[in-house]
Amino acid sequence: MEETDREAVATAVQRVAGMLQRSDQLDKVEQYRRREARKKASVEARLKAAIQSQLDGVRTGLLQLHNALNEVKAIQGSLADVSKDWRQSINTIENLKDVKEAVVQHSQLASAVENLKNIFSVPEIVQETQELIEQAQLLQAHRRLMDLECSRDDLMYEQYRVDSKNVHDMNLIRGYFDEVQVLSEELGKQLWMVLQRAMVTVRRDPTMLVSAVRIIEREEKVDRRMLDRERQTGFLPPGRPKRWKERMFAVLEGTVGVRIESTQAETRELDKMWLVRLLEITRKYVLDDLLVVKNLMVQCFPPHYNTFRVFFDLYHRAVSVRVQELAAEELEANEIVTLLTWVLNTYSSDEMMGDPELATECDINQLEPLLTQDVVDELLSKYIQTITSNITGWLRKALETDRKDWQKDTEPEADQDGYYQTSLPAIVFQMFEQNLQVAAQINKTFKEQVLHLCLKQMGSFLLRYQEEAVAYKNDHLKDRQQPQCYVQYMIAVINNCQTFKESINSLKKKYTLKTEPTQHDAAIEGTLSEVAREGCQFLLDEVFLDLEHHLSELLTRKWLGGSHAVDTICVTLEDYFNDFSKIKKPYSQDMTREAHRRVVQEYLKAVLQKRVTFKNADERREGAERMIKEAEQFKSLFRKLSAGEDTDRLCDSIAAIAEVFKLTDPSLLCLEVSTLVSKYPDIRDEHVVALLAVRGDASRDMRQTIIETLTQSKSSLPATAQPIFKDITVSSITSMAVPKLLK
Repeated sequence: MEETDREAVATAVQRVAGMLQRSDQLDKVEQYRRREARKKASVEARLKAAIQSQLDGVRTGLLQLHNALNEVKAIQGSLADVSKDWRQSINTIENLKDVKEAVVQHSQLASAVENLKNIFSVPEIVQETQELIEQAQLLQAHRRLMDLECSRDDLMYEQYRVDSKNVHDMNLIRGYFDEVQVLSEELGKQLWMVLQRAMVTVRRDPTMLVSAVRIIEREEKVDRRMLDRERQTGFLPPGRPKRWKERMFAVLEGTVGVRIESTQAETRELDKMWLVRLLEITRKYVLDDLLVVKNLMVQCFPPHYNTFRVFFDLYHRAVSVRVQELAAEELEANEIVTLLTWVLNTYSSDEMMGDPELATECDINQLEPLLTQDVVDELLSKYIQTITSNITGWLRKALETDRKDWQKDTEPEADQDGYYQTSLPAIVFQMFEQNLQVAAQINKTFKEQVLHLCLKQMGSFLLRYQEEAVAYKNDHLKDRQQPQCYVQYMIAVINNCQTFKESINSLKKKYTLKTEPTQHDAAIEGTLSEVAREGCQFLLDEVFLDLEHHLSELLTRKWLGGSHAVDTICVTLEDYFNDFSKIKKPYSQDMTREAHRRVVQEYLKAVLQKRVTFKNADERREGAERMIKEAEQFKSLFRKLSAGEDTDRLCDSIAAIAEVFKLTDPSLLCLEVSTLVSKYPDIRDEHVVALLAVRGDASRDMRQTIIETLTQSKSSLPATAQPIFKDITVSSITSMAVPKLLK
């Protein structure tokens, strides 16, 4: 206590010291004193109130404990009195045993008297009930049946109470009421018949259906009552529980199953569209029946039956079973698509289970799928295998048909722009389009899968197409008179490549959202380009076979004396290119450039093959002027054929060589050749040697000097420049002369 006082004094001293730190605060000492006095009075008042509250609580608790003690004592006394009275009444209970037996006997006799009238009239009631059942008056028949069952059950229950082991008396009662069980079964048959025809009954006579449901509900109540009594007494009347409600749902399930199974009226042998008809009939039946359930039948059943949901699930299960049976059959490719389209799309659409009227009652998304994903994948795999085989066969037949068309004596048809074509691309892509349209009906993933398959098949098909084009060319070379329209059909083959490219791009844009190239795109693009390039090459080979004789006249003595070979070459080229105008771009442009290159190369070959050696300056001048003139002819021709495209560089090579021949001062020959080589860096040493040999006036030392100079100042060909001399070879004699000169 003293310690507490000291702590309080110390705290007070600190508090006062904090208040009186400055001299001007001494004037407020009285004010501080009054404020602390008020705080002290407030704390003391709260402390008193708390202590008083605790004292009141203690007083109340003590009072309640005192009252509880008095009540416990009173209860203890009462229990002693009850125990005393119970001991005194034991003998009295033993004396009332006879009374108890009399009461039981009286109850049995009362029950017998109460049912006496029914007992004697059982045969009559049975007959009346049978007639009511036959007349379809089900409610009245059920009322009498319940009276008979009640009489039987009461008698058997009383007998059970008296002597549960007396089987003889129990069988006697059961035998007397034996017809009652028969009536119950007959009534049940009528109820099941009404339920089996529920869809028809609810339209024509809904009261009959309502009566059947009411009877079943009554029987359910009796079942529950009998089961409750069995738990209490151990007695259960014969035929209970009937479980007619379970039987009702079983009958409805069977009825729905039969309804779905009955939709198949035809088989594949009778009608190729049997599955389409079956699924459409199923769709119509299910939708119509569920609308009847929603609008009519729901009103005939108690709300707690959740009737619409029950029927919705029954139809779903029945359809699922039927669809699984169909999926297990050996379906054809079109039938697989029909089934999967119906299962994955139609079934949940507005046309069937997703109908707006039904959607308000049930959520289609909560239903289990009709087919498991494994079954769907298996069907899709089977379909892919089938159409893979079909597409391969169709493509082979289409190519065979097109190959036969190439042998015709009439020109191929032309498109709206006048370009030759055959029907092959249209046939191929119509087939692809049909398969993709079918696949799109199933889902997007499968559509992508079929597109991938089509592109893969297209790649293999184009390789066969390329082989057929090569074989077509080889057959033609055996007899160039056959087929008569070889050029025209080879043009059509080339144009088909462009059509194939456009059709493939169209398919991809239409049936896929993917923009990145697939593994087949590069192969297809490469094969088409190769087929078109080879086709152009074959046509040019045909042209140069006709030009071969005229090309052989170039740079010969006959040419120098005045030949019309170049005139004939130009006329022949122009004539062929009138047909080649039927080739689509860019192949026509590529072909023109290639023809230009080959003509110039053939001309240069004629120069470098030393078919003629100029004897004097006049011959060199005359030959050079003729070469320049013919170069201009080629320029004019290919400007015309290439629609104004720059073609001068190739033909200028002829003029550049002519300048070497035309030069009259041999001392400037090295400079002129150097100029030529600078313009055309792909000229090799053997080319220069051949040119100097044709010129005819270059000494061995001069040739050696020129070669050495060119070797030291050799430049590379620019990347953008087209090589001209690269593929030109000269005779072995000329080639051997180069190293000799260098020595």
